[in-house]
Amino acid sequence: MDFNLSLRRAMKTGEVTLGQNSVEKIVAENKAELVIIAKNAPAQIRNFLAANENVPLYEFDGSSRQLGKECGRDHMISVLAIVNAGESDILSLKSE
Repeated sequence: MDFNLSLRRAMKTGEVTLGQNSVEKIVAENKAELVIIAKNAPAQIRNFLAANENVPLYEFDGSSRQLGKECGRDHMISVLAIVNAGESDILSLKSE
């Protein structure tokens, strides 16, 4: 699986939530299929996700700046939630 291609396809055809506050809300509502977090994400969101063990978590092997670029954005993204993968195979990361 090509992570970059899968992430962009999910963003284009599915439902992806970006940002710490939005992701916390989605996780609390049990709507997240997968959460992707950057290596340099703040401790606050890491602790929140650790307390919600029922959410599949994938650690992106890069910074929030790099994750933002993978999303096609020109700003940092420390965490995102896949609510609906659309035509993407990004949810295959759940088994890794």
